Amino acid sequence: MSILTFDKLCKGYGQGTDRVEILKNISLDVAKGEFVAILGFSGTGKTTLINMIAGLDKPDTGTVTFKGAPISGPGPERGLVFQSYSLMPWLTVKGNIMLAVDTAFPKLDKAQRSEKADHYIAMVGLSHAAGRRPAELSGGMRQRVSVARALALDPEMLLLDEPLSALDALTRANLADEILEIWEQDKKTCLLITNDVDEAILMADRVIVLNPDGTLAAPFEIDIPRPRDRMAMNTDEAFKALRNTITQYLMDIGIEAKVEEARVLPDVTPIHGVPSAVKSAQEGMIEDRFLNFSQLHKVYPTPKGPLTVVEDFDLKVNKGEFISLIGHSGCGKSTVLTMAAGLNPISKGAIRLDGWNVEGADPERAVVFQSPNLFPWLTAKENVSIGVDKVYPKASRAERQDVVEYYLERVGLADSMDKQAASLSNGMKQRVGIARAFALSPKLLLLDEPFGMLDSLTRWELQEVLMEVWSRTKVTAICVTHDVDEAILLADRVVMMTNGPQATIGKITDVKLPRPRTRKALLQHPDYYNYRQEVLDFLEEYEHGAKPTPKPVAAAAE
Repeated sequence: MSILTFDKLCKGYGQGTDRVEILKNISLDVAKGEFVAILGFSGTGKTTLINMIAGLDKPDTGTVTFKGAPISGPGPERGLVFQSYSLMPWLTVKGNIMLAVDTAFPKLDKAQRSEKADHYIAMVGLSHAAGRRPAELSGGMRQRVSVARALALDPEMLLLDEPLSALDALTRANLADEILEIWEQDKKTCLLITNDVDEAILMADRVIVLNPDGTLAAPFEIDIPRPRDRMAMNTDEAFKALRNTITQYLMDIGIEAKVEEARVLPDVTPIHGVPSAVKSAQEGMIEDRFLNFSQLHKVYPTPKGPLTVVEDFDLKVNKGEFISLIGHSGCGKSTVLTMAAGLNPISKGAIRLDGWNVEGADPERAVVFQSPNLFPWLTAKENVSIGVDKVYPKASRAERQDVVEYYLERVGLADSMDKQAASLSNGMKQRVGIARAFALSPKLLLLDEPFGMLDSLTRWELQEVLMEVWSRTKVTAICVTHDVDEAILLADRVVMMTNGPQATIGKITDVKLPRPRTRKALLQHPDYYNYRQEVLDFLEEYEHGAKPTPKPVAAAAE
């Protein structure tokens, strides 16, 4: 029996030549008790679709009906959880939940309503934090409050609009599991908007892709038995086959080559002595142990005494290697990276690059942060030019502009070079950040969760861009990430860090997968899921409180 029906629904915005059609002829039936995931790229209309179910927006043509009646506005039978938490900051956890309980159960007395609120708070595991205000909660805890508030309305349908996308990988996985457990108990109809393929397959009965042209693809039926164990999925053949199929479909419809071959990089040399990025070899540099982290420590003073965040981080990197650095939040990954960049003083030990100690920031070490930090009033070209003008002082103005435009073309911004940074999307801004880093022709490229603020599908696209540009330069690179697939896709070696404080290297895995790499090819490679399992096993072990094995005294003294 259908509880929700779309019939030839269309929605657009703007007038005349400025009008953009967002959703086109959407027809869909959702059965009572079904869990449906809508998957798609940013800007394809996923949130517009869920807003119409919630009664916050109306179609231009066609209909959307709930239990046979047209939806004309919001109602408590449809509980909505947004991507942002939208909590009342002056109220406690219980106070926020009471707002929903008072609305849904006005006939109950005060004590009964209080008991109801306690019930929903317990469902999301926040009984211990019922008296705290949102400012005292982590991001994951705030989103749990949002879920509890939606459940407190006792809705017949739960609408989840990318509720996990702002969370770190571990918190995201744990909260997804909790939502599934709640759904298993009540079997409420659930519609999830997501950009994460694994999340969609793990949670849903059906996955439906919203195409970039605003139409719905044919549903992917999920026949994997419930309950579904996240770790077990990595060795489940049905999961892997479905994951490959959906991923390939998304890659085909959404990730197209945007790189042009119009410009040639001039043969100019930056001040730090790295030859042109397109040359096949970089002469005059150390090959082995090009980058050397030697017994690296980072200690911060605290009122309770020194706090060792990173301890005995020891790693030798050859020239041209790509290293992925992975671990749970707070394990010191970014601390190691900022020390390598010269932005964070080293407490003990040393970092040597090409035979010289790292001391202070230098354009020979280019950094791409999670947020690209562009000057919003400057164009993409002007943002990249700032660094290029400094590191190519002997090049002519025309040559420097060729360097800038070459890398902007390589990252797919040939048509947007002269747009102000403020007018660019987050994904386009990060493309500028990548172009800016490569344009410095650095000896070392440092990437600090460069795609962490982007949705999963935009992240895929920029990973392809990064790999394409890196394959031409072969610059030595370290990428901090929390994404297992990203770590394997990019790296020659995956370096796994133990949990902090006193975080160190717990394991290193050599990734012997062929290059050049594409996500499609890797998903089909027989060894890919074995590498994935190695990293997942390590992260699972440390999630549950594992500690690194102490080093022997003799070895530590060497």
